[in-house]
Amino acid sequence: AEGFPESHIHVTGNTVIDALQWVVSRIAASPEKTKFFAQKFDYLDRERRLILVTAHRRESFGSGLLSICRAIRKLAARSDVQFVYPVHPNPNVRGVINCELLGVNGVFLIEPLDYEPFVYLMHRASILLTDSGGVQEEGPSLGKPVLVMRDVTERPEAIAAGAARLVGTDADRIVIEVERLLDDDDAYQSMARAINPYGDGQASQRIKTVLEREL
Repeated sequence: AEGFPESHIHVTGNTVIDALQWVVSRIAASPEKTKFFAQKFDYLDRERRLILVTAHRRESFGSGLLSICRAIRKLAARSDVQFVYPVHPNPNVRGVINCELLGVNGVFLIEPLDYEPFVYLMHRASILLTDSGGVQEEGPSLGKPVLVMRDVTERPEAIAAGAARLVGTDADRIVIEVERLLDDDDAYQSMARAINPYGDGQASQRIKTVLEREL
């Protein structure tokens, strides 16, 4: 549409997935890293499924975050799940989250993480509950269902592929969608096994090949 010939357009996949798979492989190949992260998060119960939460978008400030907290609090009453929520330092986020969730059994509020430990938690999680754009790309690559706590997303490919689902910030809707994945294995597997629309981790190599050929 912008006047470039089709022969000059190359679909390579997303280099974010290359980086993600590289970090996953680095952790898996290092007993020291694996042991370090297991100790860092030793408060997690291996008998409970982990739900990793990220929520800090400006449009959720106020009633949206309060509603998200109500959903997490209700879900945390289950004996088979636990939550880890790296809390954004923005006071509009931290104030609400600490007030609503601090001390709730099964909910672990932690400081924001570097990429490696965050990838470790994503890999360990059963469900990703998020409003993050990046997590919407990374979750499908790890086979993790992504529930997007927004009304719209700039990553519609994951929604179309069935790897992610828009759930908004309504507490009842979030609870229904999370429990559906927890209690219905077919529903869970249909999202976990969806085709990843963001590539196979070989985007950088494809870019290199194209550049070498064209230049």
